[in-house]
Amino acid sequence: MNAGCKILEITSYPPPRAGWGVRVQFLKQHLEAHGHRCVVLNTGPSRKIPSTEYETVMSAGDYLRKVWRYSRDGFVCHVHVNGKSPQGLALALAAEGINVVCGHRCFLTFHAGEEQVFFPRSRAPMLVPVFWMLFTIPKAIICNSAAVKSRIAEYGVPPGKISSIPAFSRQYLQFDPVSLGDPVERFLCRFPAVLFSYMHIQAGFHPDVLLDAFAVVARRRPDAGLLICGLMGHKDGPAWEDFQHRCEAHGLDDRVCTVDDFDHDQFLTALRRASMYVRTPPADGVASSVLEALALATPVVAAENGSRPAGVVTYPATDATALAEAVLRVLENRDAVVSAIPAPVIADTLVEEANLLTRQMDQ
Repeated sequence: MNAGCKILEITSYPPPRAGWGVRVQFLKQHLEAHGHRCVVLNTGPSRKIPSTEYETVMSAGDYLRKVWRYSRDGFVCHVHVNGKSPQGLALALAAEGINVVCGHRCFLTFHAGEEQVFFPRSRAPMLVPVFWMLFTIPKAIICNSAAVKSRIAEYGVPPGKISSIPAFSRQYLQFDPVSLGDPVERFLCRFPAVLFSYMHIQAGFHPDVLLDAFAVVARRRPDAGLLICGLMGHKDGPAWEDFQHRCEAHGLDDRVCTVDDFDHDQFLTALRRASMYVRTPPADGVASSVLEALALATPVVAAENGSRPAGVVTYPATDATALAEAVLRVLENRDAVVSAIPAPVIADTLVEEANLLTRQMDQ
Protein backbone atom coordinates (compact mmCIF):
# COMPACT_ATOMS: atom_id res chain seq x y z
CA MET A 1 0.00 0.00 0.00
CA ASN A 2 1.50 3.35 -1.01
CA ALA A 3 2.18 5.70 1.89
CA GLY A 4 1.15 9.32 2.21
CA CYS A 5 -2.05 9.43 0.15
CA LYS A 6 -4.54 12.22 0.84
CA ILE A 7 -8.16 11.11 0.62
CA LEU A 8 -11.33 13.16 1.13
CA GLU A 9 -14.23 10.85 1.99
CA ILE A 10 -17.51 12.54 1.00
CA THR A 11 -20.17 10.61 2.82
CA SER A 12 -22.59 10.31 5.70
CA TYR A 13 -20.76 9.46 8.91
CA PRO A 14 -21.76 8.33 12.41
CA PRO A 15 -23.68 9.42 14.32
CA PRO A 16 -26.08 7.91 13.58
CA ARG A 17 -24.69 4.45 12.96
CA ALA A 18 -26.17 3.91 9.54
CA GLY A 19 -25.50 2.41 6.16
CA TRP A 20 -22.20 3.06 4.52
CA GLY A 21 -21.14 5.57 7.19
CA VAL A 22 -20.03 2.68 9.40
CA ARG A 23 -17.93 1.26 6.57
CA VAL A 24 -16.27 4.64 6.04
CA GLN A 25 -15.52 4.90 9.75
CA PHE A 26 -13.62 1.60 9.57
CA LEU A 27 -11.94 2.66 6.31
CA LYS A 28 -10.77 5.97 7.79
CA GLN A 29 -9.24 4.18 10.78
CA HIS A 30 -7.47 1.71 8.50
CA LEU A 31 -6.07 4.35 6.15
CA GLU A 32 -4.79 6.53 8.98
CA ALA A 33 -3.18 3.53 10.68
CA HIS A 34 -1.19 2.99 7.47
CA GLY A 35 0.13 6.53 7.25
CA HIS A 36 -2.43 8.16 4.95
CA ARG A 37 -4.36 11.38 5.52
CA CYS A 38 -8.08 10.73 5.47
CA VAL A 39 -10.57 13.55 6.02
CA VAL A 40 -14.32 12.95 6.08
CA LEU A 41 -16.69 15.60 4.75
CA ASN A 42 -19.87 14.59 6.55
CA THR A 43 -23.03 14.92 4.42
CA GLY A 44 -25.25 12.91 6.78
CA PRO A 45 -27.73 13.84 9.54
CA SER A 46 -24.92 14.84 11.93
CA ARG A 47 -23.22 17.10 9.36
CA LYS A 48 -23.79 20.28 11.42
CA ILE A 49 -22.57 18.82 14.71
CA PRO A 50 -18.90 19.72 15.32
CA SER A 51 -16.57 16.74 15.75
CA THR A 52 -12.90 15.88 15.55
CA GLU A 53 -13.90 12.88 13.42
CA TYR A 54 -15.10 14.84 10.40
CA GLU A 55 -15.57 18.21 8.70
CA THR A 56 -19.03 19.69 9.10
CA VAL A 57 -21.22 20.76 6.19
CA MET A 58 -23.37 23.74 7.16
CA SER A 59 -24.84 24.54 3.73
CA ALA A 60 -24.48 23.82 0.02
CA GLY A 61 -22.05 26.71 -0.27
CA ASP A 62 -20.00 25.38 2.65
CA TYR A 63 -19.90 21.97 0.97
CA LEU A 64 -18.58 23.39 -2.30
CA ARG A 65 -15.99 25.56 -0.55
CA LYS A 66 -14.63 22.64 1.45
CA VAL A 67 -14.50 20.29 -1.53
CA TRP A 68 -12.61 23.01 -3.43
CA ARG A 69 -10.22 23.71 -0.53
CA TYR A 70 -9.28 20.08 0.01
CA SER A 71 -9.05 19.40 -3.71
CA ARG A 72 -6.67 22.35 -4.11
CA ASP A 73 -4.65 20.92 -1.20
CA GLY A 74 -4.08 17.68 -3.10
CA PHE A 75 -6.85 15.49 -1.71
CA VAL A 76 -8.45 12.95 -4.01
CA CYS A 77 -12.20 12.66 -3.44
CA HIS A 78 -13.80 9.34 -2.63
CA VAL A 79 -17.47 10.07 -3.22
CA HIS A 80 -20.26 7.91 -1.79
CA VAL A 81 -23.76 7.93 -3.29
CA ASN A 82 -26.73 5.76 -4.18
CA GLY A 83 -29.67 6.02 -6.55
CA LYS A 84 -32.16 7.30 -4.00
CA SER A 85 -31.88 11.09 -4.09
CA PRO A 86 -31.41 13.66 -6.89
CA GLN A 87 -29.80 15.93 -4.29
CA GLY A 88 -27.23 13.25 -3.50
CA LEU A 89 -26.47 12.82 -7.18
CA ALA A 90 -26.00 16.57 -7.59
CA LEU A 91 -23.62 16.78 -4.63
CA ALA A 92 -21.62 13.81 -5.93
CA LEU A 93 -21.32 15.29 -9.43
CA ALA A 94 -20.24 18.64 -8.00
CA ALA A 95 -17.45 17.00 -6.00
CA GLU A 96 -16.32 14.95 -8.98
CA GLY A 97 -16.20 18.05 -11.17
CA ILE A 98 -14.28 20.14 -8.63
CA ASN A 99 -11.75 17.34 -8.13
CA VAL A 100 -11.16 17.12 -11.89
CA VAL A 101 -10.68 20.89 -12.19
CA CYS A 102 -8.02 20.61 -9.48
CA GLY A 103 -6.22 17.90 -11.41
CA HIS A 104 -7.49 14.75 -9.69
CA ARG A 105 -9.51 11.75 -10.82
CA CYS A 106 -11.78 10.83 -7.95
CA PHE A 107 -13.17 7.49 -6.83
CA LEU A 108 -16.85 6.63 -6.50
CA THR A 109 -18.55 4.06 -4.33
CA PHE A 110 -22.11 3.38 -5.45
CA HIS A 111 -24.06 1.85 -2.57
CA ALA A 112 -27.16 -0.32 -2.09
CA GLY A 113 -28.78 -2.90 -4.33
CA GLU A 114 -30.01 -3.46 -7.87
CA GLU A 115 -33.39 -1.78 -7.50
CA GLN A 116 -33.41 1.79 -6.15
CA VAL A 117 -35.62 4.83 -6.68
CA PHE A 118 -33.71 6.12 -9.74
CA PHE A 119 -31.49 3.13 -10.51
CA PRO A 120 -30.99 1.15 -12.75
CA ARG A 121 -31.50 3.01 -16.02
CA SER A 122 -34.91 1.44 -16.71
CA ARG A 123 -36.33 3.11 -13.58
CA ALA A 124 -35.37 6.67 -14.54
CA PRO A 125 -34.63 7.03 -18.28
CA MET A 126 -34.50 10.83 -17.99
CA LEU A 127 -31.59 10.56 -15.54
CA VAL A 128 -29.47 8.28 -17.72
CA PRO A 129 -27.18 11.19 -18.81
CA VAL A 130 -26.71 12.17 -15.16
CA PHE A 131 -25.71 8.65 -14.15
CA TRP A 132 -23.50 8.31 -17.23
CA MET A 133 -21.55 11.40 -16.17
CA LEU A 134 -21.49 10.26 -12.54
CA PHE A 135 -19.91 6.95 -13.58
CA THR A 136 -17.67 8.35 -16.33
CA ILE A 137 -15.70 10.96 -14.36
CA PRO A 138 -14.15 8.76 -11.62
CA LYS A 139 -10.96 6.80 -12.12
CA ALA A 140 -12.58 3.74 -10.55
CA ILE A 141 -15.99 2.69 -9.21
CA ILE A 142 -16.72 0.42 -6.27
CA CYS A 143 -20.06 -1.30 -5.70
CA ASN A 144 -21.32 -3.98 -3.35
CA SER A 145 -22.04 -6.90 -5.69
CA ALA A 146 -21.58 -8.35 -9.15
CA ALA A 147 -25.29 -7.77 -9.81
CA VAL A 148 -24.96 -4.02 -9.17
CA LYS A 149 -21.78 -3.96 -11.27
CA SER A 150 -23.70 -5.31 -14.26
CA ARG A 151 -26.38 -2.64 -13.77
CA ILE A 152 -23.76 0.12 -13.72
CA ALA A 153 -22.25 -1.28 -16.92
CA GLU A 154 -25.63 -0.79 -18.61
CA TYR A 155 -24.90 2.96 -18.60
CA GLY A 156 -22.00 2.37 -20.98
CA VAL A 157 -19.34 2.06 -18.28
CA PRO A 158 -16.46 -0.35 -19.03
CA PRO A 159 -16.81 -3.32 -16.64
CA GLY A 160 -13.06 -3.25 -16.00
CA LYS A 161 -13.48 0.12 -14.31
CA ILE A 162 -15.92 -1.30 -11.74
CA SER A 163 -14.82 -3.33 -8.73
CA SER A 164 -17.33 -5.41 -6.81
CA ILE A 165 -16.28 -5.28 -3.14
CA PRO A 166 -18.85 -6.43 -0.57
CA ALA A 167 -19.42 -3.82 2.13
CA PHE A 168 -19.36 -6.39 4.89
CA SER A 169 -15.94 -7.04 6.43
CA ARG A 170 -14.57 -8.83 9.47
CA GLN A 171 -14.21 -5.49 11.31
CA TYR A 172 -18.00 -5.32 11.62
CA LEU A 173 -17.97 -8.22 14.09
CA GLN A 174 -15.42 -6.75 16.48
CA PHE A 175 -17.38 -5.49 19.48
CA ASP A 176 -17.63 -5.58 23.26
CA PRO A 177 -21.01 -6.53 24.79
CA VAL A 178 -22.38 -3.51 26.64
CA SER A 179 -25.47 -2.29 28.47
CA LEU A 180 -28.18 -0.86 26.23
CA GLY A 181 -29.35 1.66 28.82
CA ASP A 182 -32.08 1.40 31.44
CA PRO A 183 -35.16 1.88 29.20
CA VAL A 184 -34.03 -0.77 26.70
CA GLU A 185 -32.81 -3.15 29.40
CA ARG A 186 -36.19 -2.94 31.13
CA PHE A 187 -37.91 -3.54 27.79
CA LEU A 188 -35.81 -6.65 27.14
CA CYS A 189 -36.69 -7.98 30.59
CA ARG A 190 -40.41 -7.49 29.96
CA PHE A 191 -40.46 -9.23 26.59
CA PRO A 192 -38.52 -12.49 26.13
CA ALA A 193 -39.21 -12.52 22.37
CA VAL A 194 -37.86 -9.23 21.00
CA LEU A 195 -37.92 -8.34 17.31
CA PHE A 196 -35.08 -5.93 16.58
CA SER A 197 -35.07 -3.65 13.54
CA TYR A 198 -32.90 -0.83 12.24
CA MET A 199 -35.32 1.56 10.56
CA HIS A 200 -35.71 5.04 9.16
CA ILE A 201 -39.24 6.36 9.50
CA GLN A 202 -39.45 6.92 5.77
CA ALA A 203 -41.46 5.39 2.97
CA GLY A 204 -38.66 3.20 1.62
CA PHE A 205 -38.37 1.39 4.96
CA HIS A 206 -42.12 0.62 5.13
CA PRO A 207 -42.66 1.38 8.83
CA ASP A 208 -46.42 1.01 8.29
CA VAL A 209 -45.94 -2.58 7.12
CA LEU A 210 -43.77 -3.41 10.12
CA LEU A 211 -46.27 -2.00 12.62
CA ASP A 212 -49.28 -3.64 10.98
CA ALA A 213 -47.43 -6.96 10.98
CA PHE A 214 -46.31 -6.60 14.57
CA ALA A 215 -49.88 -5.87 15.65
CA VAL A 216 -50.79 -9.36 14.41
CA VAL A 217 -47.76 -10.88 16.15
CA ALA A 218 -48.54 -9.05 19.41
CA ARG A 219 -52.06 -10.47 19.50
CA ARG A 220 -50.69 -13.99 19.15
CA ARG A 221 -47.58 -13.61 21.28
CA PRO A 222 -47.93 -11.72 24.59
CA ASP A 223 -44.18 -12.22 25.10
CA ALA A 224 -43.21 -10.31 21.94
CA GLY A 225 -41.82 -6.78 21.83
CA LEU A 226 -40.49 -4.64 19.00
CA LEU A 227 -37.21 -2.72 19.42
CA ILE A 228 -36.41 -0.16 16.71
CA CYS A 229 -33.27 1.95 16.36
CA GLY A 230 -31.99 4.30 13.67
CA LEU A 231 -34.50 7.12 13.97
CA MET A 232 -31.91 9.89 14.46
CA GLY A 233 -32.27 12.34 11.59
CA HIS A 234 -34.59 10.00 9.71
CA LYS A 235 -38.13 10.79 10.88
CA ASP A 236 -40.05 12.25 7.94
CA GLY A 237 -42.92 14.35 9.27
CA PRO A 238 -45.95 12.57 7.74
CA ALA A 239 -44.38 9.12 8.13
CA TRP A 240 -43.58 9.78 11.79
CA GLU A 241 -47.12 11.00 12.47
CA ASP A 242 -48.48 7.88 10.78
CA PHE A 243 -46.10 5.71 12.82
CA GLN A 244 -47.31 7.21 16.09
CA HIS A 245 -50.95 6.95 15.02
CA ARG A 246 -50.58 3.27 14.10
CA CYS A 247 -48.90 2.48 17.41
CA GLU A 248 -51.82 4.06 19.25
CA ALA A 249 -54.49 2.53 17.01
CA HIS A 250 -53.02 -0.97 17.39
CA GLY A 251 -52.51 -0.53 21.13
CA LEU A 252 -48.76 -1.03 20.78
CA ASP A 253 -47.41 1.93 22.71
CA ASP A 254 -46.04 -0.27 25.50
CA ARG A 255 -44.93 -3.05 23.11
CA VAL A 256 -42.68 -0.87 20.91
CA CYS A 257 -39.41 0.65 22.10
CA THR A 258 -37.68 3.20 19.85
CA VAL A 259 -34.06 4.39 20.12
CA ASP A 260 -32.60 7.23 18.08
CA ASP A 261 -29.26 5.49 17.66
CA PHE A 262 -26.99 2.71 18.93
CA ASP A 263 -23.24 2.81 18.64
CA HIS A 264 -21.43 -0.20 17.16
CA ASP A 265 -21.06 -2.13 20.44
CA GLN A 266 -24.67 -1.48 21.38
CA PHE A 267 -26.01 -2.46 17.97
CA LEU A 268 -24.28 -5.83 17.94
CA THR A 269 -25.19 -6.41 21.57
CA ALA A 270 -28.85 -5.83 20.66
CA LEU A 271 -28.54 -8.14 17.65
CA ARG A 272 -27.12 -10.92 19.80
CA ARG A 273 -29.79 -10.58 22.49
CA ALA A 274 -32.80 -10.25 20.16
CA SER A 275 -34.95 -13.19 19.12
CA MET A 276 -34.66 -12.08 15.51
CA TYR A 277 -33.64 -9.22 13.27
CA VAL A 278 -36.26 -7.73 10.93
CA ARG A 279 -34.99 -5.87 7.85
CA THR A 280 -37.70 -4.01 5.94
CA PRO A 281 -36.22 -1.92 3.06
CA PRO A 282 -36.00 -3.83 -0.25
CA ALA A 283 -33.55 -1.43 -1.92
CA ASP A 284 -30.62 -2.17 0.41
CA GLY A 285 -29.00 -5.08 -1.40
CA VAL A 286 -27.43 -7.66 0.91
CA ALA A 287 -27.22 -5.25 3.91
CA SER A 288 -24.33 -5.46 6.36
CA SER A 289 -26.69 -5.62 9.33
CA VAL A 290 -28.23 -8.80 7.88
CA LEU A 291 -24.78 -10.40 7.65
CA GLU A 292 -23.95 -9.22 11.17
CA ALA A 293 -27.09 -10.91 12.47
CA LEU A 294 -26.39 -14.16 10.64
CA ALA A 295 -22.80 -14.20 11.90
CA LEU A 296 -24.15 -13.87 15.45
CA ALA A 297 -26.64 -16.72 14.80
CA THR A 298 -29.63 -14.38 15.09
CA PRO A 299 -32.48 -15.31 12.71
CA VAL A 300 -33.28 -12.73 10.03
CA VAL A 301 -36.64 -11.95 8.44
CA ALA A 302 -36.13 -9.52 5.55
CA ALA A 303 -37.96 -8.01 2.61
CA GLU A 304 -37.18 -9.97 -0.53
CA ASN A 305 -34.96 -8.14 -3.00
CA GLY A 306 -33.16 -10.92 -4.83
CA SER A 307 -29.94 -10.38 -2.86
CA ARG A 308 -30.64 -11.85 0.56
CA PRO A 309 -28.05 -14.36 1.78
CA ALA A 310 -28.80 -18.01 2.48
CA GLY A 311 -30.52 -18.50 5.81
CA VAL A 312 -32.68 -15.37 5.60
CA VAL A 313 -36.46 -15.80 5.76
CA THR A 314 -37.99 -13.43 3.20
CA TYR A 315 -41.38 -11.85 2.54
CA PRO A 316 -42.81 -9.38 -0.05
CA ALA A 317 -41.83 -5.89 1.15
CA THR A 318 -45.35 -4.41 1.26
CA ASP A 319 -47.20 -7.47 2.57
CA ALA A 320 -47.82 -7.06 6.30
CA THR A 321 -49.66 -10.38 6.52
CA ALA A 322 -46.73 -12.26 5.01
CA LEU A 323 -44.32 -10.50 7.36
CA ALA A 324 -46.43 -11.41 10.40
CA GLU A 325 -46.61 -15.05 9.29
CA ALA A 326 -42.85 -15.18 8.75
CA VAL A 327 -42.12 -13.68 12.17
CA LEU A 328 -44.51 -16.07 13.94
CA ARG A 329 -43.05 -19.03 12.06
CA VAL A 330 -39.52 -18.10 13.10
CA LEU A 331 -40.51 -17.50 16.74
CA GLU A 332 -42.22 -20.88 16.90
CA ASN A 333 -39.29 -22.71 15.29
CA ARG A 334 -36.38 -20.55 16.33
CA ASP A 335 -33.96 -23.35 17.27
CA ALA A 336 -34.43 -25.04 13.91
CA VAL A 337 -34.03 -21.72 12.07
CA VAL A 338 -30.81 -20.96 13.94
CA SER A 339 -29.37 -24.40 13.22
CA ALA A 340 -30.09 -23.91 9.51
CA ILE A 341 -28.15 -20.62 9.26
CA PRO A 342 -25.00 -21.33 7.22
CA ALA A 343 -21.76 -19.94 8.59
CA PRO A 344 -21.14 -16.78 6.53
CA VAL A 345 -17.81 -16.18 4.82
CA ILE A 346 -16.26 -13.18 6.53
CA ALA A 347 -13.45 -11.68 4.45
CA ASP A 348 -11.39 -8.57 5.09
CA THR A 349 -12.85 -6.51 2.27
CA LEU A 350 -11.73 -3.29 3.95
CA VAL A 351 -8.11 -4.02 3.05
CA GLU A 352 -9.17 -4.75 -0.52
CA GLU A 353 -10.89 -1.37 -0.81
CA ALA A 354 -8.04 0.56 0.83
CA ASN A 355 -5.50 -1.10 -1.48
CA LEU A 356 -7.59 -0.23 -4.53
CA LEU A 357 -7.80 3.42 -3.51
CA THR A 358 -4.16 3.95 -2.62
CA ARG A 359 -2.71 1.82 -5.41
CA GLN A 360 -4.52 3.69 -8.16
CA MET A 361 -3.75 7.16 -6.85
CA ASP A 362 -0.19 6.96 -8.14
CA GLN A 363 -1.16 5.53 -11.52
